[in-house]
Amino acid sequence: MSELGENNELSPLVKVSQHNIALLFANYLVSLNIAAKVQKHDSEYIIHCQSTELDRARNIFSEFIADPYQEKYQQAAWNNAEVTPVTDHSPSLLGSFQQQFFAHAGWVTLTIFALCWLVFIASTLGFAQSTFGLLHFYQQLNLEAFLDSPLRLLGPALYHFSWLHIVFNTMWWWQLGGNVERTLGKGALINLFLITAILSNLGQFIVSGPNFGGLSGVVYGLVGYVWWYGWLAPAKGLFISKPIIGFLLFWLLLGYADVLPVNMANTAHLLGLVSGCLLAAVNIFLLKRR
Repeated sequence: MSELGENNELSPLVKVSQHNIALLFANYLVSLNIAAKVQKHDSEYIIHCQSTELDRARNIFSEFIADPYQEKYQQAAWNNAEVTPVTDHSPSLLGSFQQQFFAHAGWVTLTIFALCWLVFIASTLGFAQSTFGLLHFYQQLNLEAFLDSPLRLLGPALYHFSWLHIVFNTMWWWQLGGNVERTLGKGALINLFLITAILSNLGQFIVSGPNFGGLSGVVYGLVGYVWWYGWLAPAKGLFISKPIIGFLLFWLLLGYADVLPVNMANTAHLLGLVSGCLLAAVNIFLLKRR
C-alpha cells in the first residue's frame, strides 16, 4: 500500500466482515490513486480512504460489492505489490487474561489475593522469619494478647509456605470469592472471610499450636458456602459443580489420612468447610424470613 501523504487524511468508509474483500477493495482504491487502508475492529474490517475522495469511493464501492471478483479488481491486487496494513485492536493473550482476571473479581477478592502474594513475595526475599513473626497466631490466647495485636486472629490466613500452597489457595479464592462478591456483594464476602478465617485459625491453634498458615481454611469456607447456598437458593445463581466438591472433600480426607508429603492444617480445613455451610444456611434462613 502506498505511503500516506500529508494531504491524504483518512476517514472510515465502510465495514465488511471478510478480510479478503476489504483488502481487495483497498488495493483497488490505491490503483485509482486513492489512499486507503484496512483496520480490524472486533470481528469486522473497516476500510478507510482518503477523506477528499469519500463520495467517489462510495460510488466505487457500490459497484465493487455487486461483483467483487471482476477481473479488474483482481488485477489491481496483483499490480499493487504492497499489502494493505491491517490494525488489529483485539486484545492480546495477556490483555485478554488481564481483562478476565479483573472482570471476575471485585476489590475485596483482589485485595485479599494481593495481600497473600505480597506477604509471600516478602517471605521469599529473605523476610520469612520477620513476616511470619508479624502474622502468626498468638503463642497464648488471652485478652491481653488479643488487645495487643487483634489482627493475629486473621494473620495466619495471609501467610503461605510454598509456591504450591499459595497458588492453590489464591486460585480458589479468586474463583469462588469472585463468584460470591459478584453475586451477593462485597459485604457477604467480607463477612465470610472474617468468620471462616477466625474460626479455622482458632480451631487449628487449639489442636496444633500457633505454627500454621494459609488461606485454605477460608477456601474451604467458600466451598461450603457456595455449595450450600446453591443447594438452598439455586435461583440466586451461585453454584459449584459436584466434581469440584468431590475433589476438595477427597483432598480433605487425604489430609486426615496423613498420606500426603506435606503437613495439612486439617482442623482449619474442616472448620472452614463447616462454618461456610452453616453461614450459608443462616443467610438463606434470614433472607426467607425477610
